[in-house]
Amino acid sequence: MAEVGRGPREILVFALGGQRYALWASQVRELLRAVAVLPLPRAPRIVEGVINLRGRIVPVLDIRGRFGLPPKPIEPSDHLIVAAVGARLVAIRADRALDLVGVDLGAVSLDRLESGGAYVAGVARLPDGLAVIHDLDTFLDGDESAVLDDALAAAGAPA
Repeated sequence: MAEVGRGPREILVFALGGQRYALWASQVRELLRAVAVLPLPRAPRIVEGVINLRGRIVPVLDIRGRFGLPPKPIEPSDHLIVAAVGARLVAIRADRALDLVGVDLGAVSLDRLESGGAYVAGVARLPDGLAVIHDLDTFLDGDESAVLDDALAAAGAPA
């Protein structure tokens, strides 16, 4: 989990398949309108493809597939959330980024969920409902990360 301790933190809440998810704001670098996502040969299934972000090749991760949601073609109204996972930049496609919300960690259940629990940092109780906080640090397992590095290298992009 990226955030520890008690006290206020910010999360970026986004919609995906009619549900609300969130990322720790400290990991978010920027928010983009949807752009064309190009396929990346030999990438793990969890990678939708790549985008060119000001000359840097950034993999787009398929959070829908990881949480068992049906695939959806990219739409102009979608958002790409660019976030840092260690030294790697990744983009997550969301139906819509909703809000940057301050939460007290006392209002975040840090218990893992049974479905997709390895990818969930907790559940935030917000005034208008719940948001599942996505754990980017566990999204790519070691094998997937290595395969992604190899696919990026084969495409001529630094990992």
